[in-house]
This record gives sequence, C-alpha cells and structure tokens, in this order.
Amino acid sequence: MDGTPAVSTETHAALHRQLVAEIEARFLAPLDALLDGTEPLAVLRRRLDADAQMWATRMLGPDEAQARSAAAQVLAVVRPFDPPPDWWGTPFGRVVLRLIGHPARESVSRSVAGAMLGITRQGVQDLVNRGKLTRHPDGGVSVASIRARANR
Repeated sequence: MDGTPAVSTETHAALHRQLVAEIEARFLAPLDALLDGTEPLAVLRRRLDADAQMWATRMLGPDEAQARSAAAQVLAVVRPFDPPPDWWGTPFGRVVLRLIGHPARESVSRSVAGAMLGITRQGVQDLVNRGKLTRHPDGGVSVASIRARANR
C-alpha cells in the first residue's frame, strides 16, 4: 500500500454520473433542443461518457496535481460559483472541497461551512470554539481550515 486511500467503485460511479449530468444539462440538452437529436449529439454523448470516466478517475486518483487539475478544468466549465450549499454534499462537491476548497473564497459563512463538512451550523460553531476550525479575519470560517478538516 502506498498510503493512498482506496476509492470505491460506487464513489467513482457517482462522480461519473454527476459529471455527465451536469455537462449534459449545461451544454448538450440545450443543443438537443435546437438540433433535434441529430447524430453529432449522439457522438458527443458517447464522448462525454468516456471523458467523464477519465475525469472521475483522475480526480479520485493518487496524483494530487493531476486530480486538482482535472477538477479545476471541469469546475471552470460546468459550475459557475457560488454553488448552493447542498452542492457541497454531492460527489463532485466533495471532490472539489478535498482538492481545491472553495475556488472563489477564502472564507464562508458557518452555514456554508456546515454544508461543506456535512454538519450543522451549530456543529461548525462548536468546532470553531474548540479551535478545530479557524475564524477568518474578515469574518466567517477559513476555507483552508475546512479543507484541512475534510481531508483528515
């Protein structure tokens, strides 16, 4: 063993499904409405499925630089930030937190921090009070401390 945590097939499949669904909804479904289900869209869907498998494999793989790069590339295309708090509980949201943190902020509110960690706002407050999460000087909770906690 090299110390890299094993990733379940279920985790990989869930991330793959979300990546396909987000790209499908953002790009292919609108094209489908305009082009009425033409063959080029079928080709794009097959390519999307294969590429999403590769992206999920990279994001969950042992090479952290490659994982971070894949997550950032997909994120830049499919998810304008700020996502709704519940997005952080999705497979892609969890991967982004682990690899990047919040790509647009250094601090977030306690409720967003809770969504990122899958705990309540009060749970976040308790962790802040106990020094397990860091208050950001500008207010809120430090995203770096949330990411560090998520990666423990």
